[in-house]
Amino acid sequence: MPPIPKRKIVCFAGKGGVGKSTSAILFLKYLNSKYPDLRKIIIDADPDANILDLLNKSLSFYDTIGGKIATLHKQLARKALPPNTSEKTLIENLIFQSIIKFDNYDLIVMGRREGEGCYCSVNNILKNIINIFEDIYDIVIIDSPAGLEFFARKTSTNVDDLILVVDTSKMSFHTIQRLMTIKTELSLKFKKVWVLVNKFSLENKETFLERIKEFSNGEAKLLGFLAKDTTIQEFNLLQKSLLDLPDNNPLYQDFKSFAAKII
Repeated sequence: MPPIPKRKIVCFAGKGGVGKSTSAILFLKYLNSKYPDLRKIIIDADPDANILDLLNKSLSFYDTIGGKIATLHKQLARKALPPNTSEKTLIENLIFQSIIKFDNYDLIVMGRREGEGCYCSVNNILKNIINIFEDIYDIVIIDSPAGLEFFARKTSTNVDDLILVVDTSKMSFHTIQRLMTIKTELSLKFKKVWVLVNKFSLENKETFLERIKEFSNGEAKLLGFLAKDTTIQEFNLLQKSLLDLPDNNPLYQDFKSFAAKII
C-alpha cells in the first residue's frame, strides 16, 4: 500500500443539490478499495443526513448526536445523571457511543437539533468531535451541511483538503468567491482547496477554468469534471448503497483519478 499521511481531514462542501454527499461516498468507496486497512470515519454533519440515504441505512433521531444530546439535556434538567461528572465528559461518552462500525469504515451522524432553533449547539459539539477523531483515525471525511455557514461558524479550522463541489450555474462561482472571503476573514487554514465540477455538460472547459481561477483569486485548484450519470440516479431511486456502485462505472472511474490527487 502506498504511503499516505498518518492523519488527513477531507471535507466536502457546497450548496444544496450539487452532489457533495454523493462525492463523499465515492471517496469512501475509493478508500475502502485502495486502502482497506486504514482507520477511516465519515461524519454526516448535514441535518438532513443524506449520507444514510446514499448508504441505504436508517437511523432514528435519538441514535444521532443531536438526538442523544437532546436526551442528555432532559436528564440534566431532571438531575438524573451521576453526580461529579462534567457535561463535557458525558458528551464525549455519547460521541463514542454514537459511532456506527462497519467492516472497513466507521460512521457518525450529527443529525438535527430537536425542535426549532439554532443548529449552533450541534456545531459546537462537532468541533470537539473533529478534534477527537483526528487523533484516532487516519482519514476523517466530513460531509458538511449545505451552504457555507459551517465554515462561517469556524466549525472546522484544520481541514487538510476542502473539496468544494459545484455545478455549472452562475451561483457556484459566487459560492467559490464567498468561501474565499470567509477563509480570509476568519483566517481559516485549509491546506488545499479543490473545486469538483459535477453534472458537467459544457463544452468550453477552458472558460470554466478561467472563472474558477478568477473567483478564487487563484487559490483553488480544479479537482476534475464529473459528467451526469444515470446509474447514480438509478441507485438513488432503487435505494441501493453507492458503495455497491460497479467499479467499471464511467463516473466512478473518473472519480478514482480525482481521489488519487487528494491522497
